[in-house]
Amino acid sequence: MKKFILLIVFLGASLTVSSFNHLEKNDLMIAKNNTVTNHINSFDVYDFQTVNVELLNDFFKRYPNLKQYQNEVASLYKNRSYEPIWFQDNSINALGQTLYQKLKNLDQEGLAIKLPYKKDLDLAFGSDNADKLSESDTDMLLSTMYVIYMSNVYEGIDAETVKKSGWLLPKKKISYVALLDSLMTNPALLEKNNDLLIPQYYKLQEVLKKYQKIEQDKTWTPIAFTAPYKDLRPDATSEIIRQVRNRLFLLGDLATDSGSDFYDRELMDGVMKYKLRNGLTPNYIIKEEHIQQLNVPIAERIKTLMINMERSRWISPKMIQENEFVMVNVPSFMLKYVKNGKTELESNVFVGASYTKTTIFSGKIDKIVFSPYWYIPQSIVENELKMKIAADPNYLTDHNMEIVNGQMRQNPGPDNSLGLVKFIFPNGDDIYMHDTPAKTLFEFERRTFSHGCINVKKAKELAIAMLQDYPEWSPEKVDTAMAGVTEKPFKLATPIPIYISYFTAWVNENGEVGFYQDVYEHDNELSSALFPQDIVALN
Repeated sequence: MKKFILLIVFLGASLTVSSFNHLEKNDLMIAKNNTVTNHINSFDVYDFQTVNVELLNDFFKRYPNLKQYQNEVASLYKNRSYEPIWFQDNSINALGQTLYQKLKNLDQEGLAIKLPYKKDLDLAFGSDNADKLSESDTDMLLSTMYVIYMSNVYEGIDAETVKKSGWLLPKKKISYVALLDSLMTNPALLEKNNDLLIPQYYKLQEVLKKYQKIEQDKTWTPIAFTAPYKDLRPDATSEIIRQVRNRLFLLGDLATDSGSDFYDRELMDGVMKYKLRNGLTPNYIIKEEHIQQLNVPIAERIKTLMINMERSRWISPKMIQENEFVMVNVPSFMLKYVKNGKTELESNVFVGASYTKTTIFSGKIDKIVFSPYWYIPQSIVENELKMKIAADPNYLTDHNMEIVNGQMRQNPGPDNSLGLVKFIFPNGDDIYMHDTPAKTLFEFERRTFSHGCINVKKAKELAIAMLQDYPEWSPEKVDTAMAGVTEKPFKLATPIPIYISYFTAWVNENGEVGFYQDVYEHDNELSSALFPQDIVALN
């Protein structure tokens, strides 16, 4: 009996010493690994149940470059009663796996950002158990990466930088908490979310992938030509034609590349397709400026696509889901009128010159004025008309102008600078859309001629389309009102939203991309924010 008792005491002592040594060893491991890349820390258990404030504070102390996201991350956990977000049955859930893949391919989202603590993120998904992050750290790191991803992909750069880039359209905001709830219910929304990103974003993304592939394949080489350059026309033979043919094949304007240096029917069709999608004069002449456009480096085209994907992030899909709206894109000099989800009318426009830029903003068209007076802005009177009137005493009469109550105006008529109809949307810059007697200006490819207003080639057709729901305004009635005799205003019962935008790359309904001139150099301004050194490092 004594021997048995002694055996029990010996075994108990041995187990106690063994347990103490094991705990001491673990404590040393905890102290050793309590670094920025923390593997196991004093707050961690492998099968953790909650994330508390103490855990969050400790995490952001060890990951100081993520501190700016702490409030948003804390809100995520508070909304979910501090339960783990990215784990299920001790494994990272499907949403976490999808988010990780998205984070690894940020270039496909048109982003040139460097993720902080990318090595730690990779460790969380690695196969080496010795280097894995703790579950609690992994969950909090993924939550922070979620905020980073959502803010960059769905919101874009800060509102102040957006405003400095010349964009005054309203910038959307999102709720990371509400979005996470919807993703938990439907993880597929992380792949495509039409409630947060407009369709144009995804169209630009597809083109971006294509251009990135061209860059990777190194098939984009400059088209060589010497000065003086001679315009190329159908039936010409030239080494330049062979190079142009190859470039149009790479871009998708030609289905095949025959390698021929003869300007044949097939190339004519490719040239026409290229010109139409890029807003160029639709003819078969290949001029030097067209070669220069084709020679824009592929890396610059990729940057342009990324810049315009960034602009797409700022627009709320609700804007283009309106029952009816007008959209003007300044760089393409085009207007589109949409009703019930269908494009009712497209028209060429010309816009403000570089010193009187058309403002990029939104408003609501609430009035159409037929045969309008033009009340001439005082700045135009002072800077342009005073000298002409001083030089020609008959200037006012010859131009159908008069002075009423100290205000100079041009009377209604076919030569009125506003044409025969204008569309009013109240704004602080006092700009509007209108007809114009200067129809020949629409023949230019670069159409920056106005003092800021938008001159519409199909102004009459636009008025008729907008008034379809007003029985009293038949096309014949519109013709009569546009006779240029008496001003006739009409207030719309339902104002029509108008969005004046600035996209230097736009993908049409057929998936064809058009690149347009950065006429106001807004791309340059935005580029400095997105690519300060080709990579934007998150602090």
